Amino acid sequence: MVIDPNIFSYSNIQITIFAGLVAHTLGFFFFRRLGNLPGVAAAGYIMPTFALCYGLVYLAIFLFRIDYSAFQAAGSLTLSILWYFGLSILSRRLDPYSLAVIPGGAVSRLEEISGVNWHWLASPDIIVDRVNGVVADLRSDLSDQWERYIADRALSGTPVYHVKQISESLTGRVEIEHLSENTLGSLNPNQAYLKIKQAADWIAALFILVGFSPLLLAVAAAIRFDSAGPALFKQKRMGYRGKIYEVYKFRTMKLGAAVVDEKEEAITKAGDARITRLGQFLRKSRIDELPQVVNILRGEMSWIGPRPEALVLSKWYEAELPFYRYRHIVRPGITGWAQVNQGHVAAVDDVLEKLHYDFYYIKNFSPWLDVLIVFRTIRTMLTGFGAR
Repeated sequence: MVIDPNIFSYSNIQITIFAGLVAHTLGFFFFRRLGNLPGVAAAGYIMPTFALCYGLVYLAIFLFRIDYSAFQAAGSLTLSILWYFGLSILSRRLDPYSLAVIPGGAVSRLEEISGVNWHWLASPDIIVDRVNGVVADLRSDLSDQWERYIADRALSGTPVYHVKQISESLTGRVEIEHLSENTLGSLNPNQAYLKIKQAADWIAALFILVGFSPLLLAVAAAIRFDSAGPALFKQKRMGYRGKIYEVYKFRTMKLGAAVVDEKEEAITKAGDARITRLGQFLRKSRIDELPQVVNILRGEMSWIGPRPEALVLSKWYEAELPFYRYRHIVRPGITGWAQVNQGHVAAVDDVLEKLHYDFYYIKNFSPWLDVLIVFRTIRTMLTGFGAR
Protein backbone atom coordinates (compact mmCIF):
# COMPACT_ATOMS: atom_id res chain seq x y z
CA MET A 1 0.00 0.00 0.00
CA VAL A 2 1.47 3.33 -1.10
CA ILE A 3 0.58 6.48 0.81
CA ASP A 4 0.46 9.68 -1.21
CA PRO A 5 3.15 11.96 0.32
CA ASN A 6 1.08 15.01 -0.64
CA ILE A 7 -2.06 13.81 1.15
CA PHE A 8 -1.85 16.53 3.82
CA SER A 9 -1.81 19.22 1.13
CA TYR A 10 -5.36 18.34 0.07
CA SER A 11 -7.82 20.96 1.31
CA ASN A 12 -10.46 18.45 2.43
CA ILE A 13 -7.90 16.58 4.57
CA GLN A 14 -6.67 19.84 6.13
CA ILE A 15 -10.24 20.86 6.94
CA THR A 16 -10.99 17.42 8.42
CA ILE A 17 -7.87 17.52 10.61
CA PHE A 18 -8.69 21.05 11.84
CA ALA A 19 -12.32 20.13 12.53
CA GLY A 20 -11.17 16.98 14.34
CA LEU A 21 -8.89 19.04 16.59
CA VAL A 22 -11.74 21.44 17.39
CA ALA A 23 -14.18 18.59 18.08
CA HIS A 24 -11.63 16.72 20.21
CA THR A 25 -10.91 19.85 22.26
CA LEU A 26 -14.62 20.48 22.80
CA GLY A 27 -15.13 16.85 23.75
CA PHE A 28 -12.28 16.96 26.25
CA PHE A 29 -13.64 20.18 27.78
CA PHE A 30 -17.21 18.84 28.06
CA PHE A 31 -16.00 15.50 29.39
CA ARG A 32 -13.94 17.14 32.12
CA ARG A 33 -16.85 19.35 33.20
CA LEU A 34 -19.29 16.42 33.27
CA GLY A 35 -16.77 14.32 35.19
CA ASN A 36 -16.88 16.84 38.05
CA LEU A 37 -20.61 16.29 38.58
CA PRO A 38 -21.86 13.75 41.13
CA GLY A 39 -22.68 10.19 40.21
CA VAL A 40 -20.94 10.36 36.85
CA ALA A 41 -19.25 7.10 35.92
CA ALA A 42 -16.77 8.83 33.64
CA ALA A 43 -16.37 5.97 31.13
CA GLY A 44 -20.12 5.84 30.52
CA TYR A 45 -20.19 9.40 29.19
CA ILE A 46 -17.14 9.27 26.91
CA MET A 47 -18.98 8.02 23.82
CA PRO A 48 -22.07 10.32 24.01
CA THR A 49 -19.94 13.38 24.88
CA PHE A 50 -17.47 12.98 22.02
CA ALA A 51 -20.18 11.85 19.60
CA LEU A 52 -22.15 15.01 20.40
CA CYS A 53 -19.15 17.32 19.94
CA TYR A 54 -17.98 15.67 16.72
CA GLY A 55 -21.54 15.64 15.43
CA LEU A 56 -22.02 19.37 16.05
CA VAL A 57 -18.71 20.34 14.45
CA TYR A 58 -19.16 18.22 11.33
CA LEU A 59 -22.83 19.20 11.07
CA ALA A 60 -21.71 22.82 10.86
CA ILE A 61 -19.21 21.89 8.11
CA PHE A 62 -21.91 19.97 6.23
CA LEU A 63 -24.40 22.86 6.44
CA PHE A 64 -21.79 25.28 5.07
CA ARG A 65 -21.12 22.78 2.24
CA ILE A 66 -17.42 22.53 3.03
CA ASP A 67 -15.69 19.47 1.59
CA TYR A 68 -14.23 17.06 4.16
CA SER A 69 -13.24 13.40 4.52
CA ALA A 70 -15.96 11.39 6.27
CA PHE A 71 -13.57 8.44 6.68
CA GLN A 72 -10.96 10.60 8.45
CA ALA A 73 -13.66 12.20 10.62
CA ALA A 74 -14.98 8.79 11.72
CA GLY A 75 -11.41 7.63 12.41
CA SER A 76 -10.72 10.70 14.55
CA LEU A 77 -13.91 10.13 16.59
CA THR A 78 -13.07 6.46 17.10
CA LEU A 79 -9.50 7.19 18.22
CA SER A 80 -10.72 9.87 20.67
CA ILE A 81 -13.24 7.50 22.25
CA LEU A 82 -10.76 4.62 22.52
CA TRP A 83 -8.05 6.92 23.96
CA TYR A 84 -10.24 8.24 26.77
CA PHE A 85 -11.73 4.82 27.48
CA GLY A 86 -8.18 3.53 27.99
CA LEU A 87 -7.20 6.48 30.19
CA SER A 88 -10.38 6.09 32.27
CA ILE A 89 -9.79 2.38 32.92
CA LEU A 90 -6.10 2.93 33.68
CA SER A 91 -6.74 5.83 36.08
CA ARG A 92 -9.39 3.87 37.99
CA ARG A 93 -7.02 0.96 38.52
CA LEU A 94 -3.89 2.95 39.38
CA ASP A 95 -5.44 5.85 41.30
CA PRO A 96 -8.87 5.11 42.85
CA TYR A 97 -10.59 8.06 44.53
CA SER A 98 -9.56 8.09 48.21
CA LEU A 99 -10.37 10.47 51.06
CA ALA A 100 -9.12 10.61 54.65
CA VAL A 101 -11.79 11.38 57.26
CA ILE A 102 -11.17 13.22 60.54
CA PRO A 103 -13.51 11.95 63.33
CA GLY A 104 -16.02 14.27 64.95
CA GLY A 105 -19.26 16.00 64.03
CA ALA A 106 -21.43 14.72 61.19
CA VAL A 107 -18.81 12.72 59.26
CA SER A 108 -20.59 9.43 60.00
CA ARG A 109 -23.00 10.20 57.13
CA LEU A 110 -20.15 9.49 54.71
CA GLU A 111 -20.32 5.75 55.48
CA GLU A 112 -23.48 5.53 53.35
CA ILE A 113 -21.69 6.87 50.24
CA SER A 114 -20.14 4.21 48.03
CA GLY A 115 -17.53 4.45 45.30
CA VAL A 116 -14.86 6.07 47.52
CA ASN A 117 -12.01 4.55 49.51
CA TRP A 118 -12.59 6.08 52.96
CA HIS A 119 -9.64 6.19 55.36
CA TRP A 120 -10.98 6.78 58.87
CA LEU A 121 -8.26 8.49 60.89
CA ALA A 122 -7.92 7.40 64.52
CA SER A 123 -5.15 9.78 65.56
CA PRO A 124 -3.60 13.09 64.38
CA ASP A 125 -0.28 11.21 64.20
CA ILE A 126 -1.56 9.17 61.21
CA ILE A 127 -0.74 10.50 57.77
CA VAL A 128 -2.28 8.58 54.86
CA ASP A 129 -0.30 8.84 51.64
CA ARG A 130 -1.88 9.11 48.19
CA VAL A 131 -5.29 10.50 49.16
CA ASN A 132 -7.28 12.98 47.10
CA GLY A 133 -8.22 15.04 50.12
CA VAL A 134 -9.07 15.25 53.81
CA VAL A 135 -12.68 15.53 55.01
CA ALA A 136 -13.76 17.06 58.33
CA ASP A 137 -16.83 18.61 59.89
CA LEU A 138 -15.37 22.10 60.11
CA ARG A 139 -18.35 23.31 62.14
CA SER A 140 -17.75 20.79 64.93
CA ASP A 141 -15.62 21.42 68.00
CA LEU A 142 -12.34 19.81 66.88
CA SER A 143 -9.38 19.49 69.23
CA ASP A 144 -6.26 21.63 68.83
CA GLN A 145 -4.36 18.56 67.56
CA TRP A 146 -6.86 17.93 64.79
CA GLU A 147 -6.93 21.62 63.83
CA ARG A 148 -3.13 21.58 63.51
CA TYR A 149 -3.42 18.39 61.46
CA ILE A 150 -5.85 20.12 59.06
CA ALA A 151 -3.54 23.12 58.74
CA ASP A 152 -0.53 20.88 58.07
CA ARG A 153 -2.42 18.92 55.39
CA ALA A 154 -3.52 22.15 53.70
CA LEU A 155 0.05 23.52 53.74
CA SER A 156 1.31 20.26 52.21
CA GLY A 157 -1.05 20.79 49.24
CA THR A 158 -3.72 18.25 50.23
CA PRO A 159 -7.25 19.63 49.69
CA VAL A 160 -9.38 19.92 52.84
CA TYR A 161 -13.15 19.58 52.44
CA HIS A 162 -16.06 20.31 54.73
CA VAL A 163 -18.21 17.17 55.16
CA LYS A 164 -21.28 18.86 53.69
CA GLN A 165 -19.33 20.02 50.63
CA ILE A 166 -18.00 16.54 49.84
CA SER A 167 -21.39 14.93 50.54
CA GLU A 168 -23.09 17.26 48.05
CA SER A 169 -20.47 16.65 45.37
CA LEU A 170 -20.74 12.85 45.69
CA THR A 171 -24.51 12.43 46.11
CA GLY A 172 -25.90 15.31 44.03
CA ARG A 173 -28.13 16.41 46.91
CA VAL A 174 -28.15 19.65 48.94
CA GLU A 175 -29.68 19.43 52.41
CA ILE A 176 -31.04 22.80 53.49
CA GLU A 177 -30.71 23.66 57.16
CA HIS A 178 -31.30 27.39 56.88
CA LEU A 179 -31.53 29.83 53.99
CA SER A 180 -28.19 31.52 53.70
CA GLU A 181 -25.80 32.41 50.91
CA ASN A 182 -23.28 29.98 52.41
CA THR A 183 -25.76 27.17 51.81
CA LEU A 184 -27.24 28.07 48.43
CA GLY A 185 -24.57 30.33 46.97
CA SER A 186 -27.10 32.89 45.72
CA LEU A 187 -30.83 33.17 46.21
CA ASN A 188 -31.17 33.75 42.47
CA PRO A 189 -29.79 31.45 39.76
CA ASN A 190 -27.57 32.90 37.05
CA GLN A 191 -29.93 35.31 35.29
CA ALA A 192 -27.94 35.37 32.04
CA TYR A 193 -28.09 31.60 31.67
CA LEU A 194 -31.77 31.66 32.73
CA LYS A 195 -32.58 33.85 29.70
CA ILE A 196 -30.34 31.89 27.31
CA LYS A 197 -31.92 28.66 28.46
CA GLN A 198 -35.45 30.03 28.02
CA ALA A 199 -34.64 31.02 24.42
CA ALA A 200 -33.16 27.58 23.70
CA ASP A 201 -36.20 25.93 25.32
CA TRP A 202 -38.56 27.95 23.13
CA ILE A 203 -36.72 27.09 19.89
CA ALA A 204 -36.57 23.37 20.77
CA ALA A 205 -40.26 23.33 21.75
CA LEU A 206 -41.29 25.01 18.49
CA PHE A 207 -39.23 22.50 16.50
CA ILE A 208 -40.83 19.56 18.35
CA LEU A 209 -44.35 20.95 17.94
CA VAL A 210 -43.94 21.53 14.20
CA GLY A 211 -41.64 18.65 13.27
CA PHE A 212 -43.33 15.97 15.37
CA SER A 213 -46.96 17.10 14.96
CA PRO A 214 -47.87 13.92 12.97
CA LEU A 215 -46.57 11.78 15.86
CA LEU A 216 -48.45 13.89 18.42
CA LEU A 217 -51.66 13.57 16.43
CA ALA A 218 -51.14 9.81 16.06
CA VAL A 219 -50.66 9.41 19.82
CA ALA A 220 -53.78 11.49 20.49
CA ALA A 221 -55.82 9.31 18.10
CA ALA A 222 -54.46 6.12 19.72
CA ILE A 223 -55.50 7.38 23.17
CA ARG A 224 -59.04 8.09 21.98
CA PHE A 225 -59.18 4.60 20.41
CA ASP A 226 -57.73 2.89 23.52
CA SER A 227 -60.16 4.31 26.10
CA ALA A 228 -63.07 6.70 26.40
CA GLY A 229 -62.28 10.32 27.10
CA PRO A 230 -60.20 13.24 25.78
CA ALA A 231 -56.66 12.75 24.49
CA LEU A 232 -55.24 15.47 26.72
CA PHE A 233 -55.11 15.67 30.51
CA LYS A 234 -55.07 19.12 32.12
CA GLN A 235 -54.18 19.88 35.73
CA LYS A 236 -53.42 22.94 37.87
CA ARG A 237 -49.84 22.98 39.11
CA MET A 238 -47.53 25.28 41.03
CA GLY A 239 -45.01 26.88 38.69
CA TYR A 240 -42.31 29.51 38.28
CA ARG A 241 -42.15 31.98 41.18
CA GLY A 242 -45.16 30.31 42.80
CA LYS A 243 -47.61 31.11 39.98
CA ILE A 244 -50.37 28.60 39.29
CA TYR A 245 -50.69 27.36 35.72
CA GLU A 246 -52.39 24.56 33.78
CA VAL A 247 -50.14 21.72 32.60
CA TYR A 248 -50.91 19.59 29.53
CA LYS A 249 -50.14 15.87 29.18
CA PHE A 250 -51.42 12.98 27.13
CA ARG A 251 -54.09 11.19 29.17
CA THR A 252 -52.82 7.88 30.50
CA MET A 253 -55.61 7.05 32.98
CA LYS A 254 -59.20 5.88 32.68
CA LEU A 255 -61.95 8.33 33.41
CA GLY A 256 -63.89 7.35 36.52
CA ALA A 257 -65.92 8.62 39.43
CA ALA A 258 -64.55 11.62 41.27
CA VAL A 259 -62.42 10.76 44.29
CA VAL A 260 -63.35 12.43 47.56
CA ASP A 261 -59.73 12.85 48.69
CA GLU A 262 -58.04 15.12 46.10
CA LYS A 263 -54.61 14.37 47.53
CA GLU A 264 -55.02 10.63 47.03
CA GLU A 265 -56.38 11.20 43.54
CA ALA A 266 -53.29 13.25 42.59
CA ILE A 267 -50.86 10.51 43.73
CA THR A 268 -49.97 7.84 41.19
CA LYS A 269 -49.20 4.57 42.96
CA ALA A 270 -47.10 1.66 41.70
CA GLY A 271 -49.34 -0.59 39.57
CA ASP A 272 -52.15 1.99 39.66
CA ALA A 273 -55.29 0.35 38.25
CA ARG A 274 -56.39 3.64 36.67
CA ILE A 275 -53.55 3.53 34.10
CA THR A 276 -54.65 2.32 30.66
CA ARG A 277 -52.81 -0.24 28.53
CA LEU A 278 -51.46 2.46 26.21
CA GLY A 279 -50.85 4.73 29.20
CA GLN A 280 -48.32 2.29 30.65
CA PHE A 281 -46.19 2.60 27.50
CA LEU A 282 -46.62 6.38 27.30
CA ARG A 283 -45.52 6.80 30.91
CA LYS A 284 -42.56 4.45 30.65
CA SER A 285 -41.27 6.16 27.50
CA ARG A 286 -42.21 9.64 28.81
CA ILE A 287 -44.12 10.36 25.60
CA ASP A 288 -47.07 11.46 27.76
CA GLU A 289 -45.05 14.58 28.68
CA LEU A 290 -44.71 15.90 25.10
CA PRO A 291 -47.83 18.17 25.11
CA GLN A 292 -45.97 20.28 27.66
CA VAL A 293 -44.13 21.87 24.73
CA VAL A 294 -47.17 24.19 24.77
CA ASN A 295 -46.34 25.15 28.36
CA ILE A 296 -42.73 25.80 27.31
CA LEU A 297 -43.84 28.04 24.42
CA ARG A 298 -46.01 29.98 26.88
CA GLY A 299 -43.00 30.54 29.17
CA GLU A 300 -44.49 28.49 32.01
CA MET A 301 -42.03 25.59 31.86
CA SER A 302 -38.58 24.52 30.73
CA TRP A 303 -37.30 21.26 29.28
CA ILE A 304 -35.16 20.82 32.40
CA GLY A 305 -36.01 21.88 35.95
CA PRO A 306 -37.72 20.73 39.17
CA ARG A 307 -40.79 18.66 38.29
CA PRO A 308 -44.03 20.58 39.00
CA GLU A 309 -46.44 18.97 41.43
CA ALA A 310 -50.24 19.00 41.40
CA LEU A 311 -51.52 22.01 43.30
CA VAL A 312 -52.99 19.94 46.14
CA LEU A 313 -49.70 18.05 46.59
CA SER A 314 -47.63 21.21 46.38
CA LYS A 315 -49.64 22.81 49.20
CA TRP A 316 -49.29 19.62 51.26
CA TYR A 317 -45.51 19.50 50.81
CA GLU A 318 -45.19 23.21 51.60
CA ALA A 319 -46.95 22.60 54.91
CA GLU A 320 -44.75 19.61 55.77
CA LEU A 321 -41.31 20.56 54.39
CA PRO A 322 -39.36 23.73 55.20
CA PHE A 323 -38.08 25.70 52.20
CA TYR A 324 -40.18 23.65 49.74
CA ARG A 325 -41.33 26.83 47.97
CA TYR A 326 -37.74 27.71 47.13
CA ARG A 327 -37.77 25.12 44.30
CA HIS A 328 -40.07 27.48 42.36
CA ILE A 329 -37.21 29.97 41.85
CA VAL A 330 -36.52 28.34 38.47
CA ARG A 331 -39.02 27.19 35.85
CA PRO A 332 -40.38 23.67 36.38
CA GLY A 333 -39.19 21.12 33.84
CA ILE A 334 -40.37 18.13 31.85
CA THR A 335 -37.29 16.32 33.16
CA GLY A 336 -34.92 17.20 35.98
CA TRP A 337 -32.05 16.22 38.25
CA ALA A 338 -34.38 14.56 40.78
CA GLN A 339 -36.24 12.59 38.07
CA VAL A 340 -33.11 11.02 36.55
CA ASN A 341 -31.67 10.16 39.98
CA GLN A 342 -34.74 9.18 42.00
CA GLY A 343 -37.74 8.70 39.73
CA HIS A 344 -41.37 9.23 40.71
CA VAL A 345 -42.09 9.62 44.45
CA ALA A 346 -45.03 10.89 46.51
CA ALA A 347 -44.44 10.13 50.23
CA VAL A 348 -43.23 13.11 52.26
CA ASP A 349 -39.94 11.43 53.27
CA ASP A 350 -39.15 10.62 49.64
CA VAL A 351 -40.17 14.11 48.52
CA LEU A 352 -37.71 15.54 51.07
CA GLU A 353 -34.92 13.62 49.33
CA LYS A 354 -36.27 14.82 45.98
CA LEU A 355 -36.16 18.36 47.34
CA HIS A 356 -32.46 17.91 48.13
CA TYR A 357 -31.88 16.97 44.47
CA ASP A 358 -33.84 20.06 43.37
CA PHE A 359 -31.73 22.28 45.61
CA TYR A 360 -28.56 20.80 44.15
CA TYR A 361 -29.84 21.66 40.67
CA ILE A 362 -30.64 25.23 41.70
CA LYS A 363 -27.29 25.70 43.45
CA ASN A 364 -25.36 24.29 40.47
CA PHE A 365 -27.61 25.76 37.76
CA SER A 366 -25.46 25.51 34.62
CA PRO A 367 -25.40 24.19 31.04
CA TRP A 368 -23.05 21.37 32.12
CA LEU A 369 -25.59 19.97 34.55
CA ASP A 370 -28.34 20.34 31.95
CA VAL A 371 -26.27 18.37 29.40
CA LEU A 372 -25.78 15.58 31.96
CA ILE A 373 -29.55 15.53 32.65
CA VAL A 374 -30.24 15.23 28.91
CA PHE A 375 -27.92 12.21 28.67
CA ARG A 376 -29.55 10.57 31.68
CA THR A 377 -33.04 11.38 30.43
CA ILE A 378 -32.33 9.48 27.21
CA ARG A 379 -31.24 6.51 29.33
CA THR A 380 -34.39 6.87 31.45
CA MET A 381 -36.61 6.87 28.35
CA LEU A 382 -34.95 3.67 27.14
CA THR A 383 -35.12 1.87 30.50
CA GLY A 384 -38.35 3.33 31.94
CA PHE A 385 -36.58 4.12 35.24
CA GLY A 386 -38.84 5.69 37.89
CA ALA A 387 -42.06 5.54 35.84
CA ARG A 388 -45.44 4.84 37.43
